[in-house]
Amino acid sequence: MPGTGYIQGLQKLLSKHARFFVAAGLAGLALRLLFVFRFPAVVDDSRLYADIAKNWLYHGIYGLSSGTDIVPTLSRLPGYPAFLAMVFAIFGAGKFLPVLILQVMFDLGTCFLVADLARRFVGERSAQAAFLLTALCPFLANYAAAALTETLEIFFTALAFDLAARGVGLGEADSGSPRADLWLACGFSISAAILLRPDGGIVLASIGAYLGYLLIRKFIGGGDWKRDFQYMVLLGLGALLPLVPWTVRNLHTFHLFQPLAPRYANDPNEPALMGFNRWVKTWMAEFVSVQEIYWNVPDDEIDVKNLPDRAFDSASQRRATEEVFAQYNEDHAVTPEIDAQFGALAKERIAAHPLRYYVWLPALRIADMWLRPRTELTSADPRWWEFNDDAGLLAVSIGFGAINLGYVVLGMAGLVRTHKLFGIGLFVVFLILRSAFLGTMENPEPRYTLECYPLLIVLASAVFKNAATGSSAMTHA
Repeated sequence: MPGTGYIQGLQKLLSKHARFFVAAGLAGLALRLLFVFRFPAVVDDSRLYADIAKNWLYHGIYGLSSGTDIVPTLSRLPGYPAFLAMVFAIFGAGKFLPVLILQVMFDLGTCFLVADLARRFVGERSAQAAFLLTALCPFLANYAAAALTETLEIFFTALAFDLAARGVGLGEADSGSPRADLWLACGFSISAAILLRPDGGIVLASIGAYLGYLLIRKFIGGGDWKRDFQYMVLLGLGALLPLVPWTVRNLHTFHLFQPLAPRYANDPNEPALMGFNRWVKTWMAEFVSVQEIYWNVPDDEIDVKNLPDRAFDSASQRRATEEVFAQYNEDHAVTPEIDAQFGALAKERIAAHPLRYYVWLPALRIADMWLRPRTELTSADPRWWEFNDDAGLLAVSIGFGAINLGYVVLGMAGLVRTHKLFGIGLFVVFLILRSAFLGTMENPEPRYTLECYPLLIVLASAVFKNAATGSSAMTHA
């Protein structure tokens, strides 16, 4: 059976280096449990997901509580509420500790998937390095202790790429083994990622694009391109068919074709604040503004003093912005009139500086998401560069920033070392597509690049490759 062959190489690796993997695995488990019991994160989004899960579980309505009523919603995809509902059905409604413990198990599973990817792309020594880098990654461990979608999303992303790596023939030889089931399983893994977060579709686009590239090469070279076409169809079916029930439900309940979740996670009766969001994109470049401005609208006070200088192009524009803020702060609501004023400001600013809006600010948002200290789940001051935080929290900010930079630098060094390896384009396409997509978002949150960490760590592990062993896959592709 192909499934047996799929895990055979990893089993050999684990058996050969059993002491290492046990020790590293226990260290990773201890780190995650430390976060679970000392720094658990049950935030507003956690409670929103839990509300949907409880209403779905106990009342059969996929919706949000509104007083004594339950209002159907499509603002969140059903993946994480389904996970919470299963846990609540066993352990009781609102019991988040079992949720976090299960997420720890999923995150440890990610460690093994990353190790297997490194084994297939680079070799055994790099697989050990990848396992250790994943197990001891404080950012992955931190989110395992947060009742949010990230841990499961990262697991299914890593699983999809591991199945794809096997599907394109990386690692031990599997001559004679059919691979159709691998591509279908890869599609189902992608579907799980999409049902958790709509941007999981980038995984499908990346793997599909790489498989299409191989198909075109074979077509031009006279190879067996029909088989790769069949694999692409199976990949697409596995990824998209599980979305059909959700799409049909939205058609029936809301009379809308909505196969994912809305761009701004709003229900049909909620305004999307298009003017405000477009205005934000004319100046937003860092996470601190997300916390101080973006998350406060609507419902909370916003202070114009928290805006950076790049939010204004002139003194008259500053006055106009202050006037809109003053109107908003009267009752903390973005009326259609106020949203239109934000939209007018955005139009003026984009016309004056199109390169800033379409190129420079997206690039800055991408850089911020990749490079800033990943302390958003801690009490550390987001304005860490002002060095006026508590000494302990400042140390956390600097330490997390240095660790994150270390991972990024190792990943870049590993990419330079492995750029000729067969299949490395599979990683590069995803990293580029996801980063480019994130640059289009108004809110540069560091957690959005965590889905890249499994592939980043595989690249980083190549730095530790034994140069003498080389790789059987050292060919251009």
